[in-house]
Amino acid sequence: MASFPLYWIPLLPFLGAAFNLLFGRKFPRRAVHLVSCGVVFGALLVSMVAVFRELYPRWVEAGHGGTLEPIVNRVYSWISVGDIDIGLNFLLDPLSAVMILVITGIGFLIHLYSTGYMSHDTDYARFFGYLNLFTGAMLVLVLGDSLPVMFVGWEGVGLCSYLLIGFWYDKSGTERYGDANATAGKKAFIVNRIGDLAFIIGMFLLFTHAGTLNFTELADKADALMTKFSPLGLGFYVTVAGAAGLMLFIGATGKSAQIPLYVWLPDAMAGPTPVSALIHAATMVTAGVYMVVRLNFLYVLTPAVMATIAIVGAATALIAALIGFAQNDIKKVLAYSTVSQLGYMFLAAGVGAFSAALFHVFTHAFFKACLFLGSGAVIHALAGEQDMRRMGGLAKKLPIVRWTMLLSTLAIAGIVPFAGFFSKDEILWSVAIAQNGTLAPWLLKSLYVTGLAAALGTAFYMFRLYFMTFSGECRADAETLAKFHPPTSRMTIPLIVLAAGAVTTGFLGLPHVVAKHNIFHEWLSPVLAQGQRVLAQVGSRIEPAAAGADPLAQANHHLEWGLMGLSLLIALIGIAIATRFYKGGVRQTVRDLVAKMPAVHRLVYDKFRVDELYGWIVIKPFRVLCWIFAKVADGIIDGLVIVAGQLTLFVGRSLRGIADGSLQRYVAVMAVGLVLVFLAVSQPPDDFEIDPGETVEVGQVVRFEAEQSTRELRYRWDFDGDGKWDSPPQQPADKRTGEEDPRNFARDRAAVFRYAKAGKYAVRLEVRDVRWKSRATEERKVVVNEKKGIKSSRRQAAGPSVADRRFDNSRTDGARR
Repeated sequence: MASFPLYWIPLLPFLGAAFNLLFGRKFPRRAVHLVSCGVVFGALLVSMVAVFRELYPRWVEAGHGGTLEPIVNRVYSWISVGDIDIGLNFLLDPLSAVMILVITGIGFLIHLYSTGYMSHDTDYARFFGYLNLFTGAMLVLVLGDSLPVMFVGWEGVGLCSYLLIGFWYDKSGTERYGDANATAGKKAFIVNRIGDLAFIIGMFLLFTHAGTLNFTELADKADALMTKFSPLGLGFYVTVAGAAGLMLFIGATGKSAQIPLYVWLPDAMAGPTPVSALIHAATMVTAGVYMVVRLNFLYVLTPAVMATIAIVGAATALIAALIGFAQNDIKKVLAYSTVSQLGYMFLAAGVGAFSAALFHVFTHAFFKACLFLGSGAVIHALAGEQDMRRMGGLAKKLPIVRWTMLLSTLAIAGIVPFAGFFSKDEILWSVAIAQNGTLAPWLLKSLYVTGLAAALGTAFYMFRLYFMTFSGECRADAETLAKFHPPTSRMTIPLIVLAAGAVTTGFLGLPHVVAKHNIFHEWLSPVLAQGQRVLAQVGSRIEPAAAGADPLAQANHHLEWGLMGLSLLIALIGIAIATRFYKGGVRQTVRDLVAKMPAVHRLVYDKFRVDELYGWIVIKPFRVLCWIFAKVADGIIDGLVIVAGQLTLFVGRSLRGIADGSLQRYVAVMAVGLVLVFLAVSQPPDDFEIDPGETVEVGQVVRFEAEQSTRELRYRWDFDGDGKWDSPPQQPADKRTGEEDPRNFARDRAAVFRYAKAGKYAVRLEVRDVRWKSRATEERKVVVNEKKGIKSSRRQAAGPSVADRRFDNSRTDGARR
């Protein structure tokens, strides 16, 4: 494996974060943003060197898609226990190369833009510290060569999203507003924890059955991934690839905002606009798509999970597009746009078009970053106004913002030759020719129709945003216009660069009917070849066949041209509808339509009330459960703790009087203790056993034997409970002294007796210690039956029958024949 110091790529942003968070407040703002932007730019330079000087020549030598040896940089041994050795290793291959260039390149532009957007913020250093930390965590995520290292970055971006979404926790100086921002950050954090739990379960499943979490090693263990097991012993069997793949995808639904865990992303708009751009374009939300593409060799082994991914992606794309129709907050429209575009990416991955999914990640990063930063420029110019109903007429006031946003809007709408057209059309084409044995043909066609409907919605709501913002007359009030201030060059330059990317990057993935080589596909082919190799090993054991493309349809260029024209036509229809309804502002036609269907409009405006549904079925029951546990903890557990504490205090107060330094009292206590010990020690053992048991028959010989002891003891027995001692025969006391005759106790600890009548008898043993002159008495019950087989209420003692034995009561103590 080739070596290169890849650790510098995430380390530089981490160093910038450390500087700004620890020392930034002590330095002028120029120093803060120079460090913050400089470390990200430095990471971009190191990334370019690693990709173009180290990786690209090897890719060329491998034959533009052959077996490629990745660059692996082992930093140190992280977890080493027994045979387990998980290192902090960074891996650079064509897939991670695309991601680090996007993260550092677009991340640098967002950092540069932020120096203008946040120029008046009072907590400048903290913002850039969090921004650097976010960038570094995402770089760890995409460079990790194993799931544990990826998970470190995965959790890192989750933490940073919480910090940045709630950054303005006191934005307006009121507790109410601050709570709203902080709550949005907590919502993002908690919802992502739900997905992360499933992610951890998926890792445990893979490690349990494959013994490794390294991506390369997992790809080489196809047989282990196809092992079947029964989850929780429920009686049905699934493969490791299926169970682990599903759990990991649930984690992706949280991080990449898919149904049902998408609800945090629109609320994330509470953070500064550059944060929204960084989250939506270059980092966090693309992490789930990246993970699925990275584990393509796992997902091709489980067509059912891939079908689930495709269905979830298609549903998310359509529902988010519909919600975007009625939103008036410019940032929330873009937020639902991101959710919808992420749905497209998962739709592509679900039908096996992994390269198409990542290509849309790549192009989307440019036009979505441009759209968010453009909306930020509008908000900045209007002194914080975000409601599109109070915008309009800004085309002449903000020309650069207007043109860059128009180009990016054309790109996301899917208009040729902008980048979004090529990436989105490739997804729709892949869905149209997809094959998956777990899905009925009509359902595959439904996925394609759903994708077209979402494309129509995208074109409509994005041009609705454009027209409401820039066309017609300005609807802002006089106070807002008095505060109007156009963006500085530090904000417009990143917009121009990103808009250029939105126009040109699509040419890296031209379809085969247009160009002989699809550069983006060929670049990723060494990574996606892992899935093909795994299928070649175990493909015959996959039932039904794995997801993939219909080779006959794929070769039909006429069909491809026709579907390409259809997707373009759909986008143009969406733009035409938006023009009819919103050019120049909200037209009367829209108001009339809303008046006719107020319930439908309200439902869409309220985001189909999914948050309220979660509140009823999840949050409220959880709060009730928490209240119950709190009462139990306060009333019972805390009560027990308090009682124990009070009891300890009482005992301590009661006993502290004997620890006052008085020697006489210490001696007295010691004497009492010695007496108690003497009494306990001098008490002779009085337990005995009955053979054959406590239930016997009339005429049966029963043996009674006292507990063995090394002390000098004497014994006497009462077998029938009449109050008279039966063994040994009792002698009268001495008439002169009144002392008991020593012959009344026997040395032998065993005795026998034969019962002549049925009944219940109390057997009593008295034991005397010769040395200490102490005595102890024990009593047991014996049931004598007429017939054999009647059981007593107590458990019979173990031991052989003695019905045919003879016993001699005159033996010495402890002797036995």
